[in-house]
Amino acid sequence: MSLSKVPVLFALAVVFLSGCASIPEGPATRLARTEVLPLALDDNYEFRKILQSLFDPAFIEPATRNEPITFERAQRTWGAVDSIEIQKRHGNYYTVFWRSKKATDVTLRLEYRQAGLGNHVMAQERYYSQAQGNFRSTFEVIGDEFLENGRVTAWRLLMVVDGRIVALSQSYMWR
Repeated sequence: MSLSKVPVLFALAVVFLSGCASIPEGPATRLARTEVLPLALDDNYEFRKILQSLFDPAFIEPATRNEPITFERAQRTWGAVDSIEIQKRHGNYYTVFWRSKKATDVTLRLEYRQAGLGNHVMAQERYYSQAQGNFRSTFEVIGDEFLENGRVTAWRLLMVVDGRIVALSQSYMWR
């Protein structure tokens, strides 16, 4: 490969890799109570993909030859020093890829029901100021919340702008 092609390839790599904005995230804000919001769907906001995974030895086989599953388990337990820390990482994980075509303040909300709580709705939120472009966000239902209340049985993701739901995605069990 000639040296004249290296800057062009580097520039292309930067463009492709910067396509999905990733903001370092801390823990999501847990809501004590959820409020009912009006539905006003808007084509400028959309959920692109939602990946969900359950990390709980009670529901999965302990040893597997499936490399993606082995990698995900190793990723979830990275840095855990003992069995108590590993147990605190058991739970439901959601990775959300979404898009905003306008620069607006967006709140991403995960509402969910857990096996031990029946129909009680829990919620977590993430706030993004002047969000425009493609984003990747994560939500986790882990630790004591998972150990005490069980796995997530139904979930719904909302994109909220100015107190209105502009995009919505939900599991088939949500009612």
